[in-house]
Amino acid sequence: MRALKTDIGVMAYVLLFAPQDFVNIPKHGTIQFHPSLLPLHRGPSSINWPIMIGRKTTGLTIFRPNDGLDEGAIVLQKEVPIGPDDTLGSVYFDKIFPAGVAALLEAADLVVAGEANEYAQDEANATYEGWVREAESRINWANHIDTTYNIIRGCNPAPGAWTTVDGEKLQIFDARKITARIFGAVRGKKIGQVVEVGPASMTVHGAGGFIEVLRCKRGNGKKVAGNEAGISVGTILGK
Repeated sequence: MRALKTDIGVMAYVLLFAPQDFVNIPKHGTIQFHPSLLPLHRGPSSINWPIMIGRKTTGLTIFRPNDGLDEGAIVLQKEVPIGPDDTLGSVYFDKIFPAGVAALLEAADLVVAGEANEYAQDEANATYEGWVREAESRINWANHIDTTYNIIRGCNPAPGAWTTVDGEKLQIFDARKITARIFGAVRGKKIGQVVEVGPASMTVHGAGGFIEVLRCKRGNGKKVAGNEAGISVGTILGK
């Protein structure tokens, strides 16, 4: 927390509960930043989840921290779009972060001026999701490619969606979804099978189309282009 000249506390990315006698020290109390449209996506991975479940919008909330998890009264909200190819990185760095800095300043001015229209969150619409970790970021190639692509986007750059190749972990970062292009007849090609290795990528057959892998990381190696991962056509990922 930092005290501004206006004597209001500001918190962002808080992973511990701050006691009320602490947040009430500043003359005008404390406001907190959260990167979702509360009460949607309470919890620590609130930027990942909207992308992973295919939402087309998300945003940020400035709220009053209380003893609950992201449950305090809302001071200000800003909505941002999620494009069809946006990733966790682009949504945060290009959209939520710059909008969040401006919103914190705007909210502080409103609170100090006594002009903030604070209101309680609607608990009927509240959702909570935990950390996106290995179980949540694992790719199931039998899922429709829309689902697979959303998981890849929502985990790029961290924690990195993953599958396996010959028993070794393969993380997928930059990728493209292909629904129209057909690599010969789909008949005979298995789900999760690498169907092409091109000059800068490799392409994997999934339910309803293909995922072109542009950047990936095999085991403890470094991130490389999809065609540099040492994976040949015909290999089945995720076995």
